[in-house]
Amino acid sequence: MPIWDSKKRSTKRRKFLLVSVLLSVGLLIVQRLPVESRYSAIAFFALASYLLTAWSLFKDLHGVNWVVNLILPTLYPVSVALFYFLLPQAAVTRTVVVGLFGISMYGLLLTSNIFAVASIRPIQLLRAARAVGFLLSILTSAFLFHVIFSLHVEVGIVGGLVLLVSQPILWQGAWSYVVANTMKREFYYALVGAVVMAELAVALSFWLISVPLASVVLAMGMYVILGLFQHDLEGRLFARTIQEYLGFAAIVFSIVVMAVVYRWGR
Repeated sequence: MPIWDSKKRSTKRRKFLLVSVLLSVGLLIVQRLPVESRYSAIAFFALASYLLTAWSLFKDLHGVNWVVNLILPTLYPVSVALFYFLLPQAAVTRTVVVGLFGISMYGLLLTSNIFAVASIRPIQLLRAARAVGFLLSILTSAFLFHVIFSLHVEVGIVGGLVLLVSQPILWQGAWSYVVANTMKREFYYALVGAVVMAELAVALSFWLISVPLASVVLAMGMYVILGLFQHDLEGRLFARTIQEYLGFAAIVFSIVVMAVVYRWGR
């Protein structure tokens, strides 16, 4: 390996570590602000996440990378910050959440770096990066869905918010299996998937269902839709693959239905 290539990787890792630490500190600050200031602070936190991630990946970003590759590194910190409002505010909880966030954020930056490089040339770590990105996409969506249902707003607003959240996450997830420099069919895949997610959210709004269960069902829907999209874009969407995803969805849905029926019967 050339010496300058090794130095470049070392510099990038230091940047990723610095960004992870800064965002972890920012998460702590957001949680300590007065309630009336938190949402404006989260908007600034989202902007800071985007700018810091762009700075750490600056030399490898080009084309649609400036948009789609930075979606998850921007939404993930926001989802954790919003979800953190709903957790117990004990010091132990705060420390554990911030620690896990810092570690996962560093892994996400490494993943985004692999996607950026893969859009230029082949890279062996792409498959591992896709797995990490997929996991964090589902986790991000689950946090955001939980927050949306916790708002207890009208059905139409719930559907609109789920549509707004799902589309960029699905777009980034689909793009990670293409890593192209142009926006092709993965954008339209994401749009169709987001509409399905919004319809599912509207349907759940009419159920007597708890917020955690609703977020689990929606996260399951995201898992199935994103998984099928990725297999199709990779050219590996076989009948057995569809059956496996639908079977998983049926199991989760059956468990949720039993939990809801039990709650109705009480």
